[in-house]
Amino acid sequence: MMRTLDLRGKDRSSVSLLASVPRAANDLSAALEVAQELIADVLARGELALRDQAQKFDGGVAASLRVDRAQMTQALAHLDPSVREALELSIDRVRQASVNQVPPSTVTTFGPGAAVEQRWVPVSRVGLYVPGGKAVYPSSVVMNVVPAQVAGVASVAVVSPPQRDFEFAVHPTVLAAAELLGVNEVYAMGGAGAVGALAHGVSSLGLDPVDVITGPGNIFVAAAKRLVRGLVGIDSEAGPTEILIIADASADADFVAADLISQAEHDPLAAAVLVTDSPEILDAVATRVTALAAETSHSARVAEALAGPQSALILVDDMAHAVALSNAYAPEHLEVHVADPETLVPLLVNAGAIFVGNDSPVSLGDYAAGSNHVLPTLGQSRFSSALGAYTFLRAQQIVRYDAVGLAGVARHVRALADAENLPAHGDAVDARTVRGH
Repeated sequence: MMRTLDLRGKDRSSVSLLASVPRAANDLSAALEVAQELIADVLARGELALRDQAQKFDGGVAASLRVDRAQMTQALAHLDPSVREALELSIDRVRQASVNQVPPSTVTTFGPGAAVEQRWVPVSRVGLYVPGGKAVYPSSVVMNVVPAQVAGVASVAVVSPPQRDFEFAVHPTVLAAAELLGVNEVYAMGGAGAVGALAHGVSSLGLDPVDVITGPGNIFVAAAKRLVRGLVGIDSEAGPTEILIIADASADADFVAADLISQAEHDPLAAAVLVTDSPEILDAVATRVTALAAETSHSARVAEALAGPQSALILVDDMAHAVALSNAYAPEHLEVHVADPETLVPLLVNAGAIFVGNDSPVSLGDYAAGSNHVLPTLGQSRFSSALGAYTFLRAQQIVRYDAVGLAGVARHVRALADAENLPAHGDAVDARTVRGH
């Protein structure tokens, strides 16, 4: 079912490693063109464009794109108590972890009358995208909303695609999660058009433009986020989910196989990758994956994902080779199933989130670990982070100098201003220091 790549004895240069990692074709060019048209349509026609897009892509449109609060209250009242309990636990743990992501304000004093303060200021308004295609994601409501609230964002809007089974309204479990978190602005809209609506606003819906858009979605959502970046901030261009597992001879093949399958059930384009220096573990995992995949509920979807070019069982020379390959791949989710995982963790620098040991599966992080499951994909963990409170914060510098402090650096400002042929810069300082004398 899964292909095997034998990289033993192969070149370990960055170029070779990057060429070796399994990836699905992810050409955004066609999606960008479509997304641009959809966003332009929303900008031109507002709510009418969103309704036409819902009819075309979702098969229908809600009576009202903006969800009535009574629907949210009702959704929470009818929520399965066990699901509510699980959501409340997740909210509490993500909130606790997010609090530690808010840096304290600091003041650097250079001398008498010379100081710079750095403070962290939340953006005013955010738009949070909650996907709704092949699965229902109330957990994504938690992962998006809680960090924004912890950061101090005053205004939160949630969008989620309309659901055919619920008269093209937002899924009631998503609504219940939003109500549980005190969100009072939810819209039944999805895809690139929804991203455009968040970025530009739609007056007839009372939807004001946002400052930051976060949350995962399909390729058209990723394309739309790329297009509006600059007008608004975004978290990352999230693609299909990824899991890479590093395992040695001590690994439990059943655990590894189960975790590969758990991510493969998200999407036919999901990536599931094992990297091991043990031929025996590779063979055992291959056997268990085949058996377990046939038994799982979404077996057809899982089979397609595992057979795709983005998934593979990879044999390497040793753990150093495994670390180098993982860092080149830069996975969204990285699991470490080795005898002494703490020797590897400090070396694994490129990953959205790292799950250490047999009892830390990715599924735990998806729901109840306290970590955030909105993570960079497609190698973007080389330069991007998991969603967190810091996503919604801006570092702002406040400069406080008095006459004494300014006099202490005036000649240096003059020297650099003249060196850059910007004499008025120096004159602005001299006007103060000379007058002061």
